[in-house]
Amino acid sequence: MAAPNTSQDDAILVADDIGVRFETAEGPVIAVDDVSFKVKPGEFLSVIGPSGCGKSTLFNVIGGLLSHHQGVVSVAGETINGPHKSIGMVFQEESTFPWRTVVDNVAFPLEIVGMPKAKRIERARHFIALVGLDGFENRYPGELSGGMRQRVSLARTLASEPKILLMDEPFAALDEQTRLLLGDKVLQIQQQLKQTTLLITHNITEAVQMSDRILVMTYRPGKVKRMVDIDLPRPRTSDVVTSEPFGRYVAKIWADLREEASRGMRDEESHVLHHQSATS
Repeated sequence: MAAPNTSQDDAILVADDIGVRFETAEGPVIAVDDVSFKVKPGEFLSVIGPSGCGKSTLFNVIGGLLSHHQGVVSVAGETINGPHKSIGMVFQEESTFPWRTVVDNVAFPLEIVGMPKAKRIERARHFIALVGLDGFENRYPGELSGGMRQRVSLARTLASEPKILLMDEPFAALDEQTRLLLGDKVLQIQQQLKQTTLLITHNITEAVQMSDRILVMTYRPGKVKRMVDIDLPRPRTSDVVTSEPFGRYVAKIWADLREEASRGMRDEESHVLHHQSATS
């Protein structure tokens, strides 16, 4: 069943009135405006919206990579103002070290904090097995597929045992079949570890497949348009995508996104016409 609504008292992650404004050559741009939400321990929340809605900006705020913003982000009641040990991040871009084996990639953050070699290798091997890559410990990233490399990145992040896993479109470069199967693996891990997870995505199927709730954002400035509870049974796999309830959720969210994406297209067309007029 979907996770119940979350009070601030039992939330592990709270984003309160987050706003981000950028100064550009053409004037100020409000990327994110008045975004607030809470995530309870063990919950899987996806944030979805059209291109230009500020999803990645929000990711950077929560991950502590963007310090100039309005509002407050807190983890377990502690306000954070930069990268935090409780938050592990998985990025869209390739992030494995090509000169290190799989086990050395996964063990890298443990090496940085000074964990003894035998202990960090043992822990790295545990998380490599968890993501389904046992047998590949001594391979290099260049010998792996894109989906396997992302699993290495996931294992490396999980090896630090973060309270919150923050993922920014980690499967965007993969084909649809691989995305669905990796979604199954992430769900399996998330349920096994009871890992609080926040996924930034533009893929509706991916969001509905994995989430307890989905936060739908508006086009710029990015605001909360709707919070959708996903009431589908768990444990959940990609088999659910063929079900009628799944289709209804996808249709509901697409209706919201189509409205916002259309607004974004009109805004971009207007911007292009204005620029052409100004330079002619």
